Amino acid sequence: MLGKKYYGYMRVSTAEQNDERQRVELLKWGISKHNLYADKISGKDFERPQYKRLRRKLHEGDILVVKSIDRLGRNYEEIQKEWNYLVKEKNIDIVIIDMPLLDTRTKKDLIGTLISDIVLQLLSYVAQTEREYIRQRQAEGIAAAKAQGKHLGRYPKPYPDGFEKYYLLWRRKALTFSETACKLNVSENQLRWLVSRYRREQENY
Repeated sequence: MLGKKYYGYMRVSTAEQNDERQRVELLKWGISKHNLYADKISGKDFERPQYKRLRRKLHEGDILVVKSIDRLGRNYEEIQKEWNYLVKEKNIDIVIIDMPLLDTRTKKDLIGTLISDIVLQLLSYVAQTEREYIRQRQAEGIAAAKAQGKHLGRYPKPYPDGFEKYYLLWRRKALTFSETACKLNVSENQLRWLVSRYRREQENY
């Protein structure tokens, strides 16, 4: 068996959120920056790019450190399944910083395992319940806003000057995509979003 290594995993739900607090906590453990993995995506399942990369890195005896159970995931069944796979099949140890009882490096006897399983089930259930509660409140808020005739979300920004002209030139292959983006003074990702928005609007017109 290779020497054990420490890995840290961080997650926030959106690109606008900051994972710095999680990063600071994990660095305090002496985890190398090269062994830190972060996703900015929902925790509804484990189909996350950086988590999947981390999963491939983990070997028997390694230790995975996460600040809190909801940073690992928010789906009760998914957390249970992933935990059992890592701990019982890959023989990985997991440390949840905010919950010392969820530290598989210690109390590896039957009672210790039982306590860990019970705590994991409880916290996983709470994490999923909180997620469902947030979704319910959001749905209720949206329904109430619609009933009052309120506009939801930000009003879309106007298209850049000359958008239709350069869009048509691109469609006719008189300009490349990157040339079109340059003419409009936007990034290629922004242009993709503008093109997608424009096409939707034309279809609904």
